[in-house]
Amino acid sequence: MISKEEVFKIAHLARIQINETLAAKYSHDLSAILDHMEQLKKVDVTNVEPMTHAHGAKNIFREDVVEDSFSIKDTLKNAPDVNGQFFRVPLIKEHND
Repeated sequence: MISKEEVFKIAHLARIQINETLAAKYSHDLSAILDHMEQLKKVDVTNVEPMTHAHGAKNIFREDVVEDSFSIKDTLKNAPDVNGQFFRVPLIKEHND
């Protein structure tokens, strides 16, 4: 069982202020979670394949197909600043050549 003192310590480490009522509730809730984890430790998983997702989906991406795109003129028409056929953006870092 997680004590209220331990809950207060965890709350302090997380920089969360709680009162006695919340500490008692969290003590009960955290203890229930840890009890459930102990039950899960008892489950035999020796013949269970490891998995990264609960669903069995594989690669769900579409094939990469070359298609017509916007023209340069259409692409740049709403840009606030352009340089020929390129977007012009503000300088972020000074160069020290």
